[in-house]
Amino acid sequence: MYVSARADYALRAMLAVADAAGSTGDGGYGGGELVKAASLAERQDIPLSFLQGILLDLRRAGLLHSHRGTEGGYALTRPPADISVGDVLRAVGGALTSVRGMPADHAGYHGVAAGLRDVWLAVDGAIALVVDRTTLADLLADRAAAS
Repeated sequence: MYVSARADYALRAMLAVADAAGSTGDGGYGGGELVKAASLAERQDIPLSFLQGILLDLRRAGLLHSHRGTEGGYALTRPPADISVGDVLRAVGGALTSVRGMPADHAGYHGVAAGLRDVWLAVDGAIALVVDRTTLADLLADRAAAS
């Protein structure tokens, strides 16, 4: 698995939105504190133009709401405990594991290499197990426990 800057930035942005929403005490979905893209970019040291494309992908995937206007910004669509790292990674990067630029389940081999497909599928399954079990709430709780 290769973690791109896009995937890393997306997770950092989602954690920042989740953290801001949690500070309002309303569960962080729908009605929490709205976070502006410029504020996210500054706090997480992410180029704003790059972040805007990431936020669009996260909104299209149904992970973020966006609200326009001077009081606008971004909020989670559901509680941080219901959004996994895997959800975010898939929203911005597609398949978790790729082989020659294609999802692992599209890899095809023959002859002596026929067993490689099973290896790549096992790798994909192991990665999915970790990232689908880890939620934004877990990561925020880990940070709070370390403080």
